Amino acid sequence: MLKRLFDIVFSLLGIILSLPLLLLIALILKLESKGPIFYKQTRVGKGNSDFKIFKFRTMFIGSDKKGLLTVGDKDPRVTKTGFFLRKYKLDELPQLINVFLGSMSFVGPRPEVRHYVNYYSVDDMEILSVKPGITDYASIAFRDEAELLKTAKNMESFYINTILPQKIALNKKYINSASLLVDFKIIIKTIQTIMG
Repeated sequence: MLKRLFDIVFSLLGIILSLPLLLLIALILKLESKGPIFYKQTRVGKGNSDFKIFKFRTMFIGSDKKGLLTVGDKDPRVTKTGFFLRKYKLDELPQLINVFLGSMSFVGPRPEVRHYVNYYSVDDMEILSVKPGITDYASIAFRDEAELLKTAKNMESFYINTILPQKIALNKKYINSASLLVDFKIIIKTIQTIMG
């Protein structure tokens, strides 16, 4: 209950305070390339149910049909503004809407697309017993995930066999130690990671 109250109050506050920045980003995206401002992707949330996650669009239209994973600063599908937004995680700001509406929390396992959830074991499904979040241990540990993928011979295989198991382990770590104090520590560490 306290976690939900925190999410409602601070997501609303975040939306209000960042409104000028949100409008500026929206204007730049509209001027730079054709397409919608927001990118809505289906992810898997609490209770193994699908929901739409909101992000600022950082890729050219139709890019997601060429693969789910992005490759560092050399991915030609990402717009110029998109590179900047991704670097500083500004593309994630619209997820404050998800938090306010209740499909996400500030802190919780980052939601995967169904394709990768299908690789979860029965035990791994406990990750879906809590709300997904904007940030978590895995977000911090894999801050440069796109750069890691760039070095792989087979991105899909590398993600499934190397990155995904580590993310799952970190998600379980969060579930087993979740508290408001842990959430605050993760939020602070996330900000330090982005600014560093």
